[in-house]
Amino acid sequence: MIGKDAVEETAYELTARASIEIPDDYLAGVEKMAETEEGDLGRFVLSSMLENWQAAKEDRRAMCGDTGLPRYYVKIGNEAAVEGGFVALETAIRRATARATHEIPLRPNRVHPLWRTHHDNNVGINAPEIEYSFEPDAEWIDITTVHKGGLFGTDYRMLFPGDGIDGIKRFFLDVLVSFGKRGLACQPAIVGVGLGGSKDISMTLGKQAACLRPVGERNPDPAIAELEEELKALGNSIGMGPMGFVGSSMVVDCHIEVGYTHTGGMPMSVHCFCLSSRRATARMFMDGRVEHRTDPKWFTPYMRREGVEWPPAAESLKASG
Repeated sequence: MIGKDAVEETAYELTARASIEIPDDYLAGVEKMAETEEGDLGRFVLSSMLENWQAAKEDRRAMCGDTGLPRYYVKIGNEAAVEGGFVALETAIRRATARATHEIPLRPNRVHPLWRTHHDNNVGINAPEIEYSFEPDAEWIDITTVHKGGLFGTDYRMLFPGDGIDGIKRFFLDVLVSFGKRGLACQPAIVGVGLGGSKDISMTLGKQAACLRPVGERNPDPAIAELEEELKALGNSIGMGPMGFVGSSMVVDCHIEVGYTHTGGMPMSVHCFCLSSRRATARMFMDGRVEHRTDPKWFTPYMRREGVEWPPAAESLKASG
């Protein structure tokens, strides 16, 4: 049994880590960009970012004055159990968010959309968001917190099958140029693309692709992986560099996730996870152990399953014969 108090303490620690420390994969990606950026101003900006992150880690202070909107992704092992059930788990996460807002501190960004009232703790109606996925044959729970900026870095378009790959590339470039001109990307950014599903699923997949996959991880479909590389190169070829200055360091990486969609359409969303790529993950075991990491490992083979049954019928037959 995973204790509810342990969930609260773990969520609190994750919130602190996410707001203060850059994930290892993103840090390595920006360091590589700093080596290849040809523009003097671009290199200076990237160097300043790296210095800021190091200072935040040493001083144990939030890396950015705008600490974004804390949200959580919970992957539940099919055999796991939480004290008090999942209502208790959600209560623990909300308590951790409220505590962390005051104690780290985080900026209390959450307000009512109409009345602008707030509780000064980033908790309210449908806040923080908590999304779930499941994993077979597991007795653990993974909790990931992501602090994504809430004012920019997202766009959507309903494409059609006839638009093809060229249409995907065109919309991708349209979005990045628009974001760069308007200061909406806060680059260099991890860019997530959601293809397919209904509109809401397309948006969800794109945001998860941006926030939950580490730099350098390719989609298991070779053709999609190739497209990820092409879009990354395109994004870095438009002449926009770090924080909108001239350069070639706009896209640290591009990740694509797909979902089956209506035969007549091809929904597409694009999301930028800003230079403060705030995420942290912990795996909680039934025996009380907690293991921290920066790779959420969100997109498992089970989550990307295509058939009705799990495991797929062909694998089941192979295993039994």
